[in-house]
Amino acid sequence: MFCYQCEETLNGTGCTKNGVCGKKGDVADLQDDLMYLLKSIAFYNSKARANGLNDARTDKFMLDGMFATVTNTNFSKTDFERLISEGFEIKDGIKQKLLAAKVIDEKSGSSFPRWIKEKLLGASPNAGQELPLMAKVTPESLANINTGILATENEDIRSLRELLTYGLKGIAAYAHHASVLGYRDDDIMAFMENALLATMDDEMGVDELVPMVMECGSKGVATLALLDKANTTTYGNPEPTAVNIGVRENPAILISGHDLRDMERLLEQTQGTGVDVYTHGEMLPANSYPAFKKYDNFVGNYGGSWWKQKEEFEKFNGPILMTTNCLVPPKESYLNRIYTTSIVGFDGVTHINPDENGAKDFSAIIEQAKACKPPEQLEEGTIMGGFAHVSALSVADKIIEAVKAGQIKKFIVMAGCDGRHKERDYYTDFAEALPEDTVILTAGCAKYRYNKLDLGDIGGIPRVIDAGQCNDSYSLVVIAQKLAEAFGLEDINDLPVSYNIAWYEQKAVLVLLALLSLGVKNITLGPKLPAFVSPNVLNVLVEQFNIRPNATVEEDLKVLL
Repeated sequence: MFCYQCEETLNGTGCTKNGVCGKKGDVADLQDDLMYLLKSIAFYNSKARANGLNDARTDKFMLDGMFATVTNTNFSKTDFERLISEGFEIKDGIKQKLLAAKVIDEKSGSSFPRWIKEKLLGASPNAGQELPLMAKVTPESLANINTGILATENEDIRSLRELLTYGLKGIAAYAHHASVLGYRDDDIMAFMENALLATMDDEMGVDELVPMVMECGSKGVATLALLDKANTTTYGNPEPTAVNIGVRENPAILISGHDLRDMERLLEQTQGTGVDVYTHGEMLPANSYPAFKKYDNFVGNYGGSWWKQKEEFEKFNGPILMTTNCLVPPKESYLNRIYTTSIVGFDGVTHINPDENGAKDFSAIIEQAKACKPPEQLEEGTIMGGFAHVSALSVADKIIEAVKAGQIKKFIVMAGCDGRHKERDYYTDFAEALPEDTVILTAGCAKYRYNKLDLGDIGGIPRVIDAGQCNDSYSLVVIAQKLAEAFGLEDINDLPVSYNIAWYEQKAVLVLLALLSLGVKNITLGPKLPAFVSPNVLNVLVEQFNIRPNATVEEDLKVLL
């Protein structure tokens, strides 16, 4: 095992036995195998797509497979063995389509790129040689292939390949959510396939990989825009909402993760049952969608960030539904109350699969909830949310007037992820230390470090403008672009906006690449820099974009203000 895809990786270098996240070494190895297999599928499916032979099942498998490897998403050895088995079936099915359509010739391998032949056969193959390993990878051969990160020996090439891979995992996560709601983009899928193959191409050096990484960022913007359209078309534009954080006396279900479709299903099925529904973690923004406000058993949000699960899930008393990433390996005391669905998995918990029509039956969760005590109250009051781009821009004139009048001197983008390490108290301290003429723009679970602070408002404009989930980071881009237009600025970097971004996992990597692709510079990143970014690659990012690590609150205030 070797894994360094998340911010908490062991000693800031890499996990080699088990993951700090709770992932076992054998599961990490299976995830590496799955990623290699996905590259093999991409190899075939890029040809199928070019010839109009690709299908929706393959696209879904590509998205789900990559999303399942995102940190804190799936810990199940059984699930990854099943995914690998299904992947071989899909790969072989595409191969047969291509052979039948005479797109490929199994005897000569003439239609395969030279780099694959040379890399995997050791020499330029002549007619009559068997197909290269990428095309012929089998369950048996997979066990003998080094599918891990360290198979790439050159540190800088490895760094760029992993940066690209983690960006692709972020795209897969966001495209998965859009796909669930029926929104898909063939160009995004085609890029993902080509980019996966680029991570195997030894003919691509630093000069070729850097533009590919930047293109991943621009495709990330397109993916986030697609998801924004999917969410708002389906559930309406989020509205500024005071979200209840107290509890009622009814038994209840807690829903966590990010999937709004599962949220809708759960609310529909709990109507009239006497069971309340609360959000947790990144599901908090669901409280601001108009479509969900009609449900009288939708109470509000319970608890805080993902890493507090072990304490908060125990106190909730009722069952918990995990819809996407942000699962922490559960304690025995509430293991029998955890349910997973979609790409989430943990051996020993109940998983809810859709039926042949895509419907999900949550009756088992509802029946268990009826027999549980109501949630233990953690806090009371409300927190504000719902300031996605439509809501925020509806008061753009007011914001512009406040800037021109000197009431707002600076916007600080504090988006991204939260984490469990003590050093993340920095973000609370930084928010508290900001002068009263600054406004925080946020999205993602990073907000839990300061969204319950009493920071007040500026002329009715909240000092924390929360755009929603990390999925809603696109709103921050739209807000910044529209403000630049309103002030007549051609360069987004001329706005009174600074960036103090917290990262944890691969979706945040994609958001960072998206910002870079838009030309955003002078980003402060923390709480520590990614282990997978080599010194030389870091120098490129510093030279081109002036990325810097965060320091102390005092030092960063001087820089960012």
